[in-house]
Amino acid sequence: MLPKNTSESKKRQSSPSFSPTPEYVSRIYFLLRKEFGDVNSPLQYSKDYEFAISVILSAQCTDERVNQVTPILFKELPTLESLASAPLKKIEKLIYSTGFYKNKAKSVSGFANLLLNEYDGKLPKSIKELIKLPGIGRKTANVVLNEIHHISEGFVVDTHVKRISKKLGLTKQTDPVKVEKDLMQNIQPEYWMDLSLYFIFLGRKYCKAHKTFCETCILRKECPSSTSPKD
Repeated sequence: MLPKNTSESKKRQSSPSFSPTPEYVSRIYFLLRKEFGDVNSPLQYSKDYEFAISVILSAQCTDERVNQVTPILFKELPTLESLASAPLKKIEKLIYSTGFYKNKAKSVSGFANLLLNEYDGKLPKSIKELIKLPGIGRKTANVVLNEIHHISEGFVVDTHVKRISKKLGLTKQTDPVKVEKDLMQNIQPEYWMDLSLYFIFLGRKYCKAHKTFCETCILRKECPSSTSPKD
């Protein structure tokens, strides 16, 4: 059941700046859940390490493109051992269309080697350990923990999440690290995993970077940045 839309709604409508309450966050969560249902990463994979590599390749690249590239990559190099021993030129050729292919090839090769030799091929279960792997930063580590281990140590912050969370009044920051800190402070931990994906889907469907569709957005009555009438 959705928390009641109390006087906080009127406060949001009259002021662009407010302190988000747990009730407000819960309403956002359940409205987005109603819109998008159960969510998982759109990246396709069959093995845990394949997912991590897919996330590495997704930097500055669409999920759709990554999903076109990875089946070929993992068919040509079907094991962690084959990825670790493959010449960089071969990896570069296979992932070329994802962009920044030289740096990504180095990350994929380094990731495969370290995961194989230091972690026995198994993805670590903490951000602290994951970020030791080449190509894995804090955001990627959060994504991997959420999807593979169903653990939420933090809040995934990409460009969509950064934009949406600011519009919703959940942060005033622009630096991803500071945005994540605000989100972890303002959002109940049990919502972290799903809300990060919900914000991404919301950003792709309604709240695009260059155009918003407030009139049809599920959060039009809640969002303090909405241009749609609240009543």
